Amino acid sequence: MANSSTTTHPASRAPEGSLLSKERIIARPGFNRWLVPPAALAIHLCIGMAYGFSVFWLPLSMAIGIDAPLTCGPEMGFFERITSASCDWRVSELGWMYTLFFVLLGCSAAIWGGWLERAGPRKAGVVSALCWCGGLLISALGVHLHQIWMLWLGSGVIGGIGLGLGYISPVSTLIKWFPDRRGMATGMAIMGFGGGALIGSPLADMLMRHFATPTSVGVKETFVVMAIVYFVFMMAGAFGYRVPPTGWKPKGWTPPPASDNAMITRGHVHVKKVWGIPQFWLVWGVLCLNVSAGIGVIGMASPMLQEMFGGRLIGIDAGFGELDGTQLAAIAAIAAGFTGLLSLFNIGGRFFWASMSDKFGRKLTYTIFFVLGFALYAAAPTLGNAGSIALFVAAFCVILSMYGGGFATVPAYLADLFGTQMVGAIHGRLLTAWATAGILGPVVVGYMREYQLGLGMPPSQVYNTTMYILAGMLVLGLVCNLLVRPVNPKHFMTPEELAHEKQLAHEKVDASGKSLISEAEMDRIGSGGNPLLVAACWAAVGLPLLWGMWVTLQKALVLFT
Repeated sequence: MANSSTTTHPASRAPEGSLLSKERIIARPGFNRWLVPPAALAIHLCIGMAYGFSVFWLPLSMAIGIDAPLTCGPEMGFFERITSASCDWRVSELGWMYTLFFVLLGCSAAIWGGWLERAGPRKAGVVSALCWCGGLLISALGVHLHQIWMLWLGSGVIGGIGLGLGYISPVSTLIKWFPDRRGMATGMAIMGFGGGALIGSPLADMLMRHFATPTSVGVKETFVVMAIVYFVFMMAGAFGYRVPPTGWKPKGWTPPPASDNAMITRGHVHVKKVWGIPQFWLVWGVLCLNVSAGIGVIGMASPMLQEMFGGRLIGIDAGFGELDGTQLAAIAAIAAGFTGLLSLFNIGGRFFWASMSDKFGRKLTYTIFFVLGFALYAAAPTLGNAGSIALFVAAFCVILSMYGGGFATVPAYLADLFGTQMVGAIHGRLLTAWATAGILGPVVVGYMREYQLGLGMPPSQVYNTTMYILAGMLVLGLVCNLLVRPVNPKHFMTPEELAHEKQLAHEKVDASGKSLISEAEMDRIGSGGNPLLVAACWAAVGLPLLWGMWVTLQKALVLFT
């Protein structure tokens, strides 16, 4: 009878493979699917500090001078400057880490996305933790030796690879756990990436103040402490991942008939084929153009508000160039509050819009992004010229919510179009659009600003043309989105190919791709378990996020006071 029971219930067998193998993380009866989102958040909240790395720029630019930058001589060449330990780095040189972050994120996600689908989210999460936290330690050594190339290599290159693997590690898993709420599930995790800086930036500031001495700005020690804290959280998240067995679905949920929504496919596309499918490139354009417009604004939000409104921010009828030092400091504080408010809407939009896409459909949700975004970008110059600060701020809060919503909605869009079997790998390839946007958006905004200032245009007017260009990008994005149609069935894997891919992904299936786990066990997977454990896991990620949001909200209140 014991042997018969073991044969009938494969899920009850002892786990196979190594501790990091995918076989070890197939969920068993009693596992609650609501434990997976906090595991994803634990990783995303850590790697999301990439958005907040600018908190280190000014301290690092005075790492030797301490009180003021010790500039390099004009005779120093590029390679001599980046290896010199006798003068401080420029902020522009440190800023290259941002470019490395997001270019390497997109490239690593594209390169290793297929491996992730077969290796599983636990192994990918562990590798991400080693890369991201190891990169911080290499950066700490670079600060100690004063070698900027070590920061580029550590946090920029190695950390950027960790970003890519950590970013896509939960996507496929969450979509499979929440087929009934794909948008909401991915929105929860990707909300964490946007919220990472809300926790990391004030934490880094506190640590730098604590470790600062008359001979140190405290960045080296801060990197080490954050690497240790992040490693603990990321490893907890990686080991918290579980994947549902093949054929699992929420108890009581029935997939809607194919006729109800033609945009949601029942087939599965192999990642190797997506480069040749028009819908992939249309969604690539949708993401690239939406992100280019939003990221261009994020990078210039603070100076844009200050230069457009000048003294009106503090009740003085004077342009930006007419203000004294005290007044400039006052409006800089207000602009910092504006940036913090945008961050909150960026995060909230990721969850809100992704959840709404479950009701509206992905295509309609992106149509809203582009139509409403175009109207708001085009209206921004008018709002600025009219001096309507409240409407201007409100417009950009909505814009940033849709920027974040675009990131969070796109994984579900891909699952709808290409199926769930390899959606994580396909999402990884799509993130090359983010890498492209990370260069395109800031270049358009930055260079247009410099060009118009060079023509003698007043600061309050230099962003007008830029806003119209970004609005034009959204029109192109709208066209791409409207052209998206259901994927031709000829691109789907055959039943035999799908079964083979499932076996390569270490799923418990027979040669035909059918699950080996009984229906009785399936019904006991996804719900139940210890409610205190679920609450504790959510508290572990929720409390730090709430703290970061509260700190940011306090800064944003300057806008209203």
